[in-house]
Amino acid sequence: MGDQSRLCSVWLGSETGILKGVSVTHKRAFNFCNTRELSRDQEIRVLCWGDTTETELLVGSVDGTVKTFSTEKGIFTEVRRCGDPEEGCFTGLEVRNGSVLTCVDSGKLRVWKEDSPEPVSELNAGKNVCKMRQNPVQPNRVGTGGKENGLKIWDLERPDTPVFTAKNLRDDWLDLRRPHWVRDLAFIQNSDKVVTCTGHHQVHIFDPASPQRRPVLEAEFGEHPLTALSLPASGNSVVVGNTQGQVALLDLRKGLVRGRLKGFSGGVRALQCHASQPLVASCGLDRFLWIHSLEDRRVQHKVYLKSRLNCVLLGSQDLQGGGEEGAEGEVKEEAEEDDEVWDHMEQVEEETTKRKSSSSGGGQKKKKKD
Repeated sequence: MGDQSRLCSVWLGSETGILKGVSVTHKRAFNFCNTRELSRDQEIRVLCWGDTTETELLVGSVDGTVKTFSTEKGIFTEVRRCGDPEEGCFTGLEVRNGSVLTCVDSGKLRVWKEDSPEPVSELNAGKNVCKMRQNPVQPNRVGTGGKENGLKIWDLERPDTPVFTAKNLRDDWLDLRRPHWVRDLAFIQNSDKVVTCTGHHQVHIFDPASPQRRPVLEAEFGEHPLTALSLPASGNSVVVGNTQGQVALLDLRKGLVRGRLKGFSGGVRALQCHASQPLVASCGLDRFLWIHSLEDRRVQHKVYLKSRLNCVLLGSQDLQGGGEEGAEGEVKEEAEEDDEVWDHMEQVEEETTKRKSSSSGGGQKKKKKD
């Protein structure tokens, strides 16, 4: 298994609880699982790298456990409980100075040390948190947001109160209140600004350095809830996706759509831009891993992975190869976890009917086909 896992440059978490690795250079996909019996509570919700060398992968499941996966050995090496399913599912998983940060949708944001069974610190980010993200430049700062729970930025060294709390949006032209619904967020490089996407098809930029706590930029894309975003390495743009499988590249300076990425046939659940290449990986309900070029917006790789996918994580190495991949017979998935289910299903034969016209034209009879 270690030989297989070392080939993988893209990792995905599925609803079935299987960790999936994809090697786009070798056109192969692999399944990794730490149990023979899968259940719904093992669904993978969040992924992150456990170290800077990318030899460990942290996997957060619905049952509240965080599993450590060795990309060198190809096996799960550790399991620890970092949440209670009654508190909600994971909405964020990060690593900070050897500590693990977790957040669940009830708002419990906790810091875990390696050898401690209990969190060393905890804060309440409010109810219905949809996403927690860490500032890559300032690892002690994280952002949270959710449904009727606007953007908050926290300093984990002073967790009593947030260092920034977004103000309610201005009322619309009918003087009606505009609700909050942050679905994803990211810290913009080389600035203090944060970009969010919402369940009301909006993209907002907040600037904690300015006296204004409302968005300094507002834009809209489509008519459906936005579910995920990611920032390309080039800056000045953001990739967003929605529940209808519409993905677009937006200009962060003017809020205009630069172009759309095509091919999707289901809602997008996760996006990640490559750290150095003009590529974006995405996944969701259509069970495909998509990799698009951000330069010409064409599909570079397309891999069918059988299960609905919740999260995607890219390695820092270059994603080699070009052209659309994943057509029938091109990408092989090693573990066929769905086949056993279909093999045990009872085959149903449908009785068909055939109409026959009488030669006299006086009527029609129905005859069963044996």
